[in-house]
Amino acid sequence: MRAVVLVGGFGTRLQPLTLDTPKQMLPIVGKPMIEHVVEYLSGHGVVEVVLSLGFAPDVFQSAYPDGHCNGVPVHYAVESEPLDTAGAIRFAAESANITETFLVLNGDVLTDLDVKELVSFHKETEAEASIHLTPVEDPSQYGVVDARPDGKVSGFIEKPETMGSLSSWINAGTYVFEPSVLDRIKPNARVSLEREVFPSLAASSALFAYQSEDYWIDTGTPPTYLQAQLDLIEGGIRESSDRGVSPSAVIAGEIQNSVIGRNVVIERGASIQRSVLLDGAYVRENALISDSIVGFGAEIGQSSIIESFSIVGHDAEVPAETKINTGKWEK
Repeated sequence: MRAVVLVGGFGTRLQPLTLDTPKQMLPIVGKPMIEHVVEYLSGHGVVEVVLSLGFAPDVFQSAYPDGHCNGVPVHYAVESEPLDTAGAIRFAAESANITETFLVLNGDVLTDLDVKELVSFHKETEAEASIHLTPVEDPSQYGVVDARPDGKVSGFIEKPETMGSLSSWINAGTYVFEPSVLDRIKPNARVSLEREVFPSLAASSALFAYQSEDYWIDTGTPPTYLQAQLDLIEGGIRESSDRGVSPSAVIAGEIQNSVIGRNVVIERGASIQRSVLLDGAYVRENALISDSIVGFGAEIGQSSIIESFSIVGHDAEVPAETKINTGKWEK
């Protein structure tokens, strides 16, 4: 089976880290997010990944110039203009000449979903499209799905305004499509999967939902991008045993439950708590970094405090004794 992976977004919620770098090329414990996704798909029988590209496609192409990622063949489908989620899927599928049942995934989701079980469910229900659902405490930021006991979708609400939804089961961003789904998408046009195609499928009784409570996280915000990494080093996903600290890091300060990239320097008296420091970051004496993300090559000045899901951009310099609380610092 082949899979279309949507990686064309601008990653605005993770700026300034994503001003020039697609979020799927940001590292999750030492390797780009997209490599975690491809490795996962390969383990579930996917033989080719079609990357639906929009923003900064050259970053992906330069990283995998031989057309392989983690040993899996990769096809690049580069949009000349944004086509929204459904338009991007049709464009990518046609670019790769997909004519059989295929997978679709949001490229910023990490999950332990058993894809083979999802595909089996899809075939058993004879659905035209199947979507994976996962439960969340606050469904207001996601697409909420109301499904009958047999899995048939009876309602679909994209990002309800309140938490008073009838369902806490949300669209988790992994789908199985029959090629006929593409015929529901106007070619070369901006078409929303969530607001247009899914309601159309549901109205035709052709959309089914597979519910599971596997590990799942959308990495598109500072708190979740950070949490995904902490989950990985704690073994919360795929039974990882990676400690998250590069052997090339030079550490004289204190580290607690954090991910430290290659060639990072942490001077005496500095404290890093529940944070991610990307390759080449430099932390001066007595600085405190808590629940935050520091970009490639950034420098944190002496006695500075970075906390509360703040982001320091790549190569940025934070002056000594600066305090950043729930903020962003660019170079």
